[in-house]
Amino acid sequence: MLVQIYVDHIIFDAINKSVCKKFVKCMQDEFVMSIMRELNFFFGLQIKQARDEIFINQSKCIKDLIKTFGMEHAKKVDTSMETSTKLTMDGNGKNIDITKYQGMIGSLLYLTTSRPDIMFCVCLCAHFQACPQKSHVVIVKFIFRYLHGTIDLRMWYSKRSELNLINYLDADFAGYKVDRKNTSGIFHFLGSSLVS
Repeated sequence: MLVQIYVDHIIFDAINKSVCKKFVKCMQDEFVMSIMRELNFFFGLQIKQARDEIFINQSKCIKDLIKTFGMEHAKKVDTSMETSTKLTMDGNGKNIDITKYQGMIGSLLYLTTSRPDIMFCVCLCAHFQACPQKSHVVIVKFIFRYLHGTIDLRMWYSKRSELNLINYLDADFAGYKVDRKNTSGIFHFLGSSLVS
């Protein structure tokens, strides 16, 4: 069974429908709740359910954000960040509109729900929200260009996959140039499906 909780909303599904019925009864015994129909759209998440699989993406939201930030004619790229990119607090850099930068970062963080491939670079850019500079905006716009080029990527959950939990961790010890702290990332797969 997969359960996703967001504030006072719960999304759930299971391979066996009787498990869902037991979960509903258990939850209704404890809480006042209403059961909705099969999901197609939830807080910007587009959900396509087939007999043996579920696909989740945010392509509509990405299109709207690309338009909002004026990136619809920008050149598409294949990676979320160039490997040679090193973000720093350059005291000589040109300061920019902090509100717009924070809005861009907030929007990108929201997209990480279905696009964990941008998590690392978005969180790296988020470090500079207090005093963003033009060099930081260039990197954020690069992320939007990547999203524009990969708008149809989606998360896939299959009922046929095994329920083995597999974790991957990567760490860059003292590689963060600003404060020399560690940078790490972790991915959790349940069978062949990325869950966190």
